[in-house]
Amino acid sequence: MFNLDSAAPELTEHGHRKTFVLRIVQPGLAGLMDGSVSTLAPIFATAFATHSPSTTFLVGLAAAVGAAISMAFSEGLSDDGTLTGRGHPIIRGLITGLMTLIGGIGHTLPFLIPNLHIALTVAYIVVGIELIVIAIIRNRYFRTAIWMSIVQVVLGGILVFAAGVLIGSS
Repeated sequence: MFNLDSAAPELTEHGHRKTFVLRIVQPGLAGLMDGSVSTLAPIFATAFATHSPSTTFLVGLAAAVGAAISMAFSEGLSDDGTLTGRGHPIIRGLITGLMTLIGGIGHTLPFLIPNLHIALTVAYIVVGIELIVIAIIRNRYFRTAIWMSIVQVVLGGILVFAAGVLIGSS
């Protein structure tokens, strides 16, 4: 159905790695980062504003699904892959959307726990794990120093989380 090798770089080990990073890792990481970070503000704003785990879960689910759809279309429509070698846009869009959903749903699931304080504690831990995983992926595939990657990813996460808490607490 889709030719994943069209417009591929040379068929060396380096070429295969570059193709894998461009077509799979980069769109997946963009989705994971967006899902993990962009859903923090609405989820935690809802938790602090309503004190309702079930409402927070519904808002988190809606934010994760909405972000996944948006990111899938954004990545799929960004280019057709022929000039950049980034592969088929539908495949990239599906990868980005799926990873956005995974990133957003991870810290939403704890709000199925009926006790808000326990749900928040579990969600904090999940967010920390998500951000560390993102930093490790950046280190492995983009050769970003692990400490720098952790600082950058965690700083971004803290800023979005703080915005959600401030808005939800007002």
